[in-house]
Amino acid sequence: MIERYLQEREIENLEEREKEIELIKNIINTRRELKNVDKNFEYAQDDLVDYYIYEMKANQAKLNYLIKMAKMKGITVDMINDIKYRLSSDEEVG
Repeated sequence: MIERYLQEREIENLEEREKEIELIKNIINTRRELKNVDKNFEYAQDDLVDYYIYEMKANQAKLNYLIKMAKMKGITVDMINDIKYRLSSDEEVG
């Protein structure tokens, strides 16, 4: 929890363009997390069903908030896809 708080404080000190890139990265990562939770939910049993439902709702709320913030900043889907492409290219190289 403290680590996430420190990460958010660091984001506040970034320049506007860097903030937009971080926002886009958060959208991409949250979408990925939501897909993973959805896959895990398909195979969940007993108490894990409730856990994954909670995780899905939390990730969906986070994604909705991030998308709202992106719209307010004028970030388009093309910008998100461009960053997503660059991230996937970096992962293949690294």
